[in-house]
Amino acid sequence: MTNRTKIAIAATGVAAGVLARNFYLRSLEREIAGEVVLITGGSRGLGLALARRFAREGCRIAICARDESELERAAADLSKRGAEVFTVRCDVTRRSDVEQMVEDVRQRFGRIDILVNNAGQIQVGPIEAMTVEDFEDAMNVMFWGVVYPTMTLLPSIMARNRGQIVNITSIGGKVGVPHLLPYSAAKYAAEGFSEGLHAELANTGVRITTIAPGLMRTGSYNAALFKGDQAAESRWFSMSASLPGLSMNANRAACQIVSAVKRGDAEKILSTPANLLAKAHALAPGLTQDLLGVIGSALLPKVAGDMKSKPGWSLRNLKSPKMRAILMLGRLAARHLNQRMA
Repeated sequence: MTNRTKIAIAATGVAAGVLARNFYLRSLEREIAGEVVLITGGSRGLGLALARRFAREGCRIAICARDESELERAAADLSKRGAEVFTVRCDVTRRSDVEQMVEDVRQRFGRIDILVNNAGQIQVGPIEAMTVEDFEDAMNVMFWGVVYPTMTLLPSIMARNRGQIVNITSIGGKVGVPHLLPYSAAKYAAEGFSEGLHAELANTGVRITTIAPGLMRTGSYNAALFKGDQAAESRWFSMSASLPGLSMNANRAACQIVSAVKRGDAEKILSTPANLLAKAHALAPGLTQDLLGVIGSALLPKVAGDMKSKPGWSLRNLKSPKMRAILMLGRLAARHLNQRMA
């Protein structure tokens, strides 16, 4: 037997194994057609990609966001795709808004079967540029913005002994990342809440799924807040969130998330780099922290400019032909996913 034949046989075996695994995973997926899905932050980015994917599964869709015009565009997009969609203007940092949103969705659809806590915001910059208020803002959106909808919905789905809560956290909720401290701290809190809730409700009919994405091409850098050297901070972050290999296609991410929801997975980490980083950190947390410190010192922007400047976006990147070329996939994702353009 020649080496070429051996390689061909080995490749065939690997392919067969992958197909068998995919078939097995699909066999674990439940049917969700007709179920009502409420997605916070569903008007753009990953939230909109998820709404489209759930709609393809035959679900009825409710989305919330703070921006009325974004909601209108998202609703038009989903309706064109044949979705039955209901929009609610809601600020998830306000408990009263959340309670009213849940009631409005129930009034429209009769119940909520799947809650996807997706709303978020990103603050990028060195710790010297951050204030206590930056941490409070991050916690309000990405921790309390998870707790409020969950605690509002939980009594009804526990009474039915049926339902699912999906919490979109982040690899930043597993590994602390330099220049993303408010974001990472809030995601760590959401991760702990989600994991603990899953353990506590394990013997009920209520499923809790934690999704920890790595970098995704959603065009989210257009909505990020940059502090310190805004031009340099926006440059490294927008590049990281646009380049293939480092970032994951949002539609592919949405497909994997919906599949995890249908299987009732406890957790799903998205993208190969994020999985590798999470595994390395679990095995050697001190080493990964030291390595991230070295990488951050070498590659991330130095402290410069007015450290307490108002958060914003540097338009300088958009004027550079080189950066526009590098950010091409990110810009396409932003247009496709209803992101505001910088």
